[in-house]
Amino acid sequence: MTYGQIAKCAGSPRGARQVSRILHSMSKKHQLPWHRVINAEGKITIRDEEMAQVQKMSLEAEGVVFLSNFQFDVNKYRHHI
Repeated sequence: MTYGQIAKCAGSPRGARQVSRILHSMSKKHQLPWHRVINAEGKITIRDEEMAQVQKMSLEAEGVVFLSNFQFDVNKYRHHI
């Protein structure tokens, strides 16, 4: 899912940045599948290179095929609600 999709489901359609903050601060404690959340363009946007690689490898392990280094076809893999 995208950050925006999650925000919309939570009742805050303009809250994508808050979703990002929550995932960053709460994923480890609550074992959230943070690696499955991407931006609306299908890009990994984590600035930390090591964590971006972790996200990419996690998605690849689940069958996601990347078009370029950190981007995949969001329409093919996005969860539709």
